[in-house]
Amino acid sequence: MRINPSGASSATARQDGLSYSGVAASNKLASNDYNRCLRYKSQFQSASSSTQIPVGLITAIASRESRCGGALDSNGYGDHGNGYGLMQVDKRYHSLQGGPYSSTHISQATNILISSINGVANNHRSWTKEQQMQGGVAAYNFGVSNVQSIGGMDIGTTGNDYSNDVVARAQWFHNNGFN
Repeated sequence: MRINPSGASSATARQDGLSYSGVAASNKLASNDYNRCLRYKSQFQSASSSTQIPVGLITAIASRESRCGGALDSNGYGDHGNGYGLMQVDKRYHSLQGGPYSSTHISQATNILISSINGVANNHRSWTKEQQMQGGVAAYNFGVSNVQSIGGMDIGTTGNDYSNDVVARAQWFHNNGFN
């Protein structure tokens, strides 16, 4: 909650036909996913409780990655068949666990996020905890080694806005009952 994200890029905002970008667009995207996310709230809360990752952040990743399931095919895949489940675990880099909407999947993805945060923290020990967390969110999308600087954290992520959009959505979800 202490991060001031820039929010969604114009490209990301266009997913929902928005003509504006930034935090307002991230808020609208999260709001549009709210009802789908409610279906999995208890699972997100369970993953949060066992890992100490904020429930709003877990929910925001599911919102960004799969629109809380709205962008998945009938088998639970997205990203041209490479991403699996609500939080889009990439089958090229991970052994898939659980069903696409399952607590097992959400737990696996949350642990991948934790690994990403820890990797960024190890590489950037002088960054604040908030910066390391945001870098870990970016790394969840494109790998720990690609997180090089605070100012350029999202360059190369999907939409060049991944962590800033996810953090803005996380703040919205936190303020709207996912806390």
